Amino acid sequence: MTVPTDLESASQENLATDSGPATVATPAIAENAPSDDDLIDDVEMSLFDHLEELRLRIFYSLIAVVVGAIGCFTVVKQIVRLLELPAQGVKFLQLAPGEFFFVSIKVAGYSGILVASPVILYQIIAFVLPGLTRKERRLLGPIVFGSSILFVAGLVFAYIALIPAALNFFITYGADVVEQSWSIEKYFDFVLLLMFSTGLAFQVPIIQALLGLLNIVSSQQMLAGWRLVLIGAAVVGAVLTPSTDPLTQSLLGGAIVSLYFGGIGFVKLLGK
Repeated sequence: MTVPTDLESASQENLATDSGPATVATPAIAENAPSDDDLIDDVEMSLFDHLEELRLRIFYSLIAVVVGAIGCFTVVKQIVRLLELPAQGVKFLQLAPGEFFFVSIKVAGYSGILVASPVILYQIIAFVLPGLTRKERRLLGPIVFGSSILFVAGLVFAYIALIPAALNFFITYGADVVEQSWSIEKYFDFVLLLMFSTGLAFQVPIIQALLGLLNIVSSQQMLAGWRLVLIGAAVVGAVLTPSTDPLTQSLLGGAIVSLYFGGIGFVKLLGK
């Protein structure tokens, strides 16, 4: 009888093992792996590089504002006449030497900011874009476009509705007592402040959309707080309007409330 050696036994065991089904070890896939929408471009920049880029973006924006203001200054008299149209029947006075000149600079400056706003928006987007995810980048375009449209709508609303209503109140209130002769500087302080504050107030739906997309506040929660919104709109209307007449404050407050409920509908359409 032949007794198998240890070497032959080991060979037989290896053959038996090799004849079985092969098992291939696969690496485990992480369950919480980030999706493509969460990926960002990893561009490492030092704090100094960020500050340098911010300085350049601000510098380019200021150049755009200066160029826009210079361009608007060349046609500032036409802009002044356009802004004087709501004050029909009012005589404007220059109460100090050079008052109209400084008013022209102020009007050209505000107009220059408005003209340069696309460049300013571009610089802001270019600065924050590298730190956004792909999903956030897809939302950036509609938000910027909607914000721009609402700001222009606020300027138009102030020019067509708020300013004429406020001026008509002041003119008719003292028409039989005083002659309507106004300081050109005071008038344009009133008009420019009212227009730009109304443009800012019209950003309410954009703020609501951001809060909804970030899952901070839902449309149901926004709707539940309508009483506080009514009070807040009245306060904002009183603070933002440079006049003290109730009609102008009511118009601005009513516009804010309408925009708020419109924003709720938009957030609901987004599924939030």
